Amino acid sequence: MTALVLGLVSRRGADTAREYIFRHFRRQHLEKFVPGLKKLGLDGEKDAPACALYHYHSNALGGVKTGYLRESDTKAWVRYPPPRWIWKGTAIAAVPHDVSAAFLHGWHGHNGISLNNPGLGFVCTGMTVDGKPGLEGYYYDYGRPLKEEERVRFAYDEEMPRIDWAKQPKLETANWPEERRLRTFRSYAMSYVQTMLPVLQELLGPADATVEMGRVARLVGLQFHEETARDLGLPTDVERGDVQSARDFARWLQAILEAEGEDVATEEKDGHVTVRMAGWRIVQGLTLADPLKAFDAWNELWLGAAAAHDRFLAVQTSRTLGDAGWSISWRIAPR
Repeated sequence: MTALVLGLVSRRGADTAREYIFRHFRRQHLEKFVPGLKKLGLDGEKDAPACALYHYHSNALGGVKTGYLRESDTKAWVRYPPPRWIWKGTAIAAVPHDVSAAFLHGWHGHNGISLNNPGLGFVCTGMTVDGKPGLEGYYYDYGRPLKEEERVRFAYDEEMPRIDWAKQPKLETANWPEERRLRTFRSYAMSYVQTMLPVLQELLGPADATVEMGRVARLVGLQFHEETARDLGLPTDVERGDVQSARDFARWLQAILEAEGEDVATEEKDGHVTVRMAGWRIVQGLTLADPLKAFDAWNELWLGAAAAHDRFLAVQTSRTLGDAGWSISWRIAPR
């Protein structure tokens, strides 16, 4: 997602990237915020603390460092210290103020509306993209209906008070088994992909969405194959173009797809290896303008990784979508 936003900024302009971020987080807000409050047991809290606690806990479940401070029933702070997870590494240097702010307009500024409290707004007192030591701000109940442009305001002359990190609220997740925590991290991460696919198609149209997402997916595959292959104990920088190389990449692809939660099997026959995937779990329940084009864009991730593994392999992708669902396979062979 980081690569996608940077690609939109550089190729289609900051306005397009800002609109993408706004739509992405507004969609996630509408789908997750109110049900999430109930799931976290926060629906009985006052609105401002409930909102700040929601962001604190939901981000912690996804492995994102977040801070929280309640000043009163009508004012509560939330803080996302650096490094900002969504703008990984040096990518943050290419993110304009308005693109980062669109996240707040898409989600934080709509909390009051979703809670039937039009007097609840969010005041941002700093964003990391502007050189501040974190993204921070507070929810505040003004006690009067706010105009749309008042729901998010910026006050960089204010600052979140000191917090004691050792005394931050805790969920029972601290006692969860490691496997359950990792499944929660996966769910958190994959939800961004599940939002990305339909939002980008709505914003750009299926054809242009495939171009933009396919381009960045391929680049991410090229860039991150080596790191993930080493984590899996698999070879990198191979230039053999033989069956053993095809086997190695098939092992990588199966492992990554299974880590996503997909149902995958591998078979070898007549000098090539085929990886088959039953269904495409991450798009279950999504309404896509063009599901096949969405897959073609996402598939560039795997094709980029294959090229990074061994540029002398050929990967042929087969994908069909029928009444019985998705049928997907990758045929990996020397060329």
